[in-house]
Amino acid sequence: MNSTSEKMEQVVRAYNENEKHGVPFSGVIGVSGAYAQSAEAAYGYANRSEKIPNQAATRFGIASGCKVFTAVAICQLVEQGKLDFDTKLSECTDTAFPNFDPGINVHHLLTHSSGVPDYFDEEAMDDFEELWRERPTYGMTEVSHFLPLFAEQPMKFAPGKRFAYNNSGYILLGLIVEKVSGMKFRDYVQTHIFDSCGMNDSGYFRMDRLPERTALGYMDSEKDWKTNIFSLPAIGGPDGGAFTTTGDLDKFWDALLNYKLLSEKVTQKLLSPQIAEDEDTAYGYGIWIGMDGKQVRCRYIMGFDPGVSMVSRIYAQSGLRVHVLANVDGAAWQVAADVGASTRESECRKSPT
Repeated sequence: MNSTSEKMEQVVRAYNENEKHGVPFSGVIGVSGAYAQSAEAAYGYANRSEKIPNQAATRFGIASGCKVFTAVAICQLVEQGKLDFDTKLSECTDTAFPNFDPGINVHHLLTHSSGVPDYFDEEAMDDFEELWRERPTYGMTEVSHFLPLFAEQPMKFAPGKRFAYNNSGYILLGLIVEKVSGMKFRDYVQTHIFDSCGMNDSGYFRMDRLPERTALGYMDSEKDWKTNIFSLPAIGGPDGGAFTTTGDLDKFWDALLNYKLLSEKVTQKLLSPQIAEDEDTAYGYGIWIGMDGKQVRCRYIMGFDPGVSMVSRIYAQSGLRVHVLANVDGAAWQVAADVGASTRESECRKSPT
């Protein structure tokens, strides 16, 4: 066991021994890059009923972690001259939004600053399952199926006024990808991102048709547990829901950082702070950015859904990468922070609410 593996074991042991966490960590941790010895370790079960253990190659749902794929898709279309970041929403979709500000543009949508109503408003809701009590999850299979949840609601604020995390904005970006590229959103990402990066274990899989080596997501209560199959849309889309592995995440970062997906100019725009959430955290295009004053400390993607928890983080100075994919609620953030700290890196201080 190398030193990185030993640190990972220590982090997971400490996490599991902390009574406030309740449920033991279940998932995969991958560390690579910089001075750290590369290592992967798997914990818990991908399928509890059949007692199938998680493995390094297990695929996990990553919830909102895949917003970065939507952002890359949009940036590719900009580079092709089919869009601009200041293109208005009304100019690149066929849908009418009677209550939306006509000034909303692509940049606003990418940076969660559009002010459009969010179909899952985290400022007003805390239970994602509430959305599907009147609209069955099995019917949510196309990007356009989400429009009735928000398309006729009033704006929350004027475009560009402030940051407010917004899933609806990324639904709209998915519609833009479909309109401008002429391809279904998932087909576009599969062809131009997953296939291009060699991410052979990644995809938008139906919850009722998961391929081999895919972990089920678990929600635990004091008395029992259940899977998340009835808690999420039948298949993911531009705001979340893809499946991937720690190895494929490494391939994605390699391709992005080596300008294989986008030019250097547009890649740096995607990776640079575009808007501040608070004094410690900024947002690029589909990417969270941990700040230390004006200096970038780390960049990361993260996702949290019922039965899903993930963080994939790159530290700016060293290039160290820490990927944590979990099939239980809420575990990934703390584990990723502790693994980063144990390898002598300053962790991103911002924690999701």
